[in-house]
Amino acid sequence: MSRIDPVMAGLKSAGRKALIPYLMAGFPQPAQSLALMHALVEGGADIIELGVPFSDPMADGPVIQKAGEAALRQGVGMAEVLSMVRAFRTSDPRTPIVLMGYANPVESYNLQHGPHSFVTDAASAGVDGVLIVDYPPEECVDFAAALRSHDMDLIFLLAPTSTDQRMRQVAKVASGYVYYVSLKGVTGSGALNTDEVEAMLPRIRQFVHIPVGVGFGIRDAATAKTIGKVADAVVIGSKLIQLVEAATPEQAPAQARLFMAEIRHAMDTP
Repeated sequence: MSRIDPVMAGLKSAGRKALIPYLMAGFPQPAQSLALMHALVEGGADIIELGVPFSDPMADGPVIQKAGEAALRQGVGMAEVLSMVRAFRTSDPRTPIVLMGYANPVESYNLQHGPHSFVTDAASAGVDGVLIVDYPPEECVDFAAALRSHDMDLIFLLAPTSTDQRMRQVAKVASGYVYYVSLKGVTGSGALNTDEVEAMLPRIRQFVHIPVGVGFGIRDAATAKTIGKVADAVVIGSKLIQLVEAATPEQAPAQARLFMAEIRHAMDTP
């Protein structure tokens, strides 16, 4: 079992929802990532999604694309991301870490380090879950089993366009939680329609019996609070990246901590 299940169960028993910030590994600078991760936890994050930089991110909007490109220019790849997780684990053995990215960095890592090395090295580093945007569920049975054998979860995206059949396929292999993409488009795009999200979640839960997080378009405390009333988790990415980018290197961790604390307070206030 990964760290995700106990965290989700503990929050549910307390009547609370998970707060999951997304941070691009190595952005704005690789040396800042560790301090930012700890600041998010101090501000109230329950799980951290750590983005793996990739040159052609099909689901990412301009904010996260720019962050990934900056990280790549500074030499951040999968090996460096795993090193960040390993460093984080030296002082935080509890907070779940989910790697979010694309197939190419995973496959490239296996080619460089040997078959199945990504799974074993990620587990050794302290990773709890993996969300690979372009891995279809029907082709992931063996990968999901390999992750579970190392106490890691395979997390999938669902979207407003997901069919019942796709939800059934995801339900067969997903663990930890599923991530509902609340908008048709890329990260950071459009205006979130909370009524549509509220209407969609019961349909998802007909097929998926693990926690459902909602992301894409959540940019402030009020929206996070509204989504938290119906979802099991709230995921925030683009807005956090913008705040970090706008701050000086010295200010960035404090800004991230304050932003998380604001969201956490709103979500926990009846």
